[in-house]
Amino acid sequence: MKLTLPRFDQARVLVVGDVMLDRYWHGATSRISPEAPVPVVRIGQVEDRPGGAGNVALNIASLGAPAWLIAATGDDEAADALQTRLEAAGVFCDFARMPDAPTITKLRVISQHQQLIRLDHEEAFRSLSSDILEEKTTALLDNIDAVVLSDYNKGTLQNHQQLIRNARTRNIPVLVDPKGTDFKRYRGATVITPNLHEFETVVGHCKDEQELVDKGQKLMQELELEALLITRSEHGMTLICKDRQEVHLPARAREVFDVTGAGDTVISTLAAALAAGAELPQAAAIANIAAGIVVGKLGTATISMPELRREVNRELGAERGVVTKDQLMIAIEDARAHGEKIVFTNGCFDIIHAGHVGYLEQARKQGDRLVLAINSDESVKRLKGEGRPINTEDRRMAVLAGLEAVDWVVSFSEDTPENLLRMVKPDVLVKGGDYSIDEVVGADIVYEYGGDVKVLAFLDNCSTTAIVEKIRTDKITEGTT
Repeated sequence: MKLTLPRFDQARVLVVGDVMLDRYWHGATSRISPEAPVPVVRIGQVEDRPGGAGNVALNIASLGAPAWLIAATGDDEAADALQTRLEAAGVFCDFARMPDAPTITKLRVISQHQQLIRLDHEEAFRSLSSDILEEKTTALLDNIDAVVLSDYNKGTLQNHQQLIRNARTRNIPVLVDPKGTDFKRYRGATVITPNLHEFETVVGHCKDEQELVDKGQKLMQELELEALLITRSEHGMTLICKDRQEVHLPARAREVFDVTGAGDTVISTLAAALAAGAELPQAAAIANIAAGIVVGKLGTATISMPELRREVNRELGAERGVVTKDQLMIAIEDARAHGEKIVFTNGCFDIIHAGHVGYLEQARKQGDRLVLAINSDESVKRLKGEGRPINTEDRRMAVLAGLEAVDWVVSFSEDTPENLLRMVKPDVLVKGGDYSIDEVVGADIVYEYGGDVKVLAFLDNCSTTAIVEKIRTDKITEGTT
């Protein structure tokens, strides 16, 4: 499967569901209360995090996708705190504020990294009508690319079928994070994302992979779904689609600290990827990588676009070395997100010599990352004539990738790297040899967007052409003696 990150900034996602405020009180504990055998906590820090559907919307926004959130809250300070934090992160909030119940709040008292107690403020929104959320949702659908129903079984979602129909009639995919045992209310959704326990609660225990797939396909037919994504903890995920082979995705976490909110990360990344135009298998693979990142964090957490890029980059083996153009662009986006300066140079590099090595070391010092673009075999032949290159493209790339100064090696088939320069837009274009700045191919492209161009001399006055000529001359001399 070819894995590339879609343009999340062009994906508009609407989240509808149960929102809650996760509130943490942190403090030190040094004594036991004289009133009861409980620790006394001196509160030193208060932390608020959006939970439930709020965390889903926050995850979507953290990927750079425009996110909208429709939910029911109380008309209170907790709702204000939620709206302030979500809107600060770029989420557009439209809350139905109900005066007859508090915003769902989970208050946790933490001391020395241990949760001592959790206090829940939660009551049914008695005056909430399903028409309220339906009206708010319908008003937005014409400008939305995907809808997420984040169901925590708290009562906000009362008319799942109408919400699903409203979106599907507009060909908008609907993704559901289900709760409870009544999956029939999700009939007609595009994809639902139960964990294994939730799935087996509905369909029964699955003794092996084949039974899991068979029961998944049957459930899809009953509920008229297009896909089913089952999250399976340390066993990764299983994606079952209509008219496609199932896909088993292995768990990606290197170390698991906390699985809290991992389901939110999965459905938010899946929704953003689908909204951006990715196919379901690719979107699921990206969501699986995102889940691997978030379980390595403590508490309800989100992942950023640079974090996801870096993991996809690692997945593709593009941290350093030989890369495709797609892999290179992912790597460069990640490097730029970390404030790194990109240097670009190019050439045939047919026979690698000391001059090349010294030149590339100088080029690398012009920034933080060095992209080395080499001419393909056909390109070298056109430029240098018959008999060249001496070393094939894959051999040249393998040797160059082994040099410490080089971060990424990519090839191009044209005679000049101008198209590649327009893609990469390096901060510095470096060329080796006896050139003036205005003779460097692509200098005008780099100057146009404000980049820099530098010319460096090859060390030791070496050149591949001179080496080839010397070999030929020596052979001729040997033949005449």
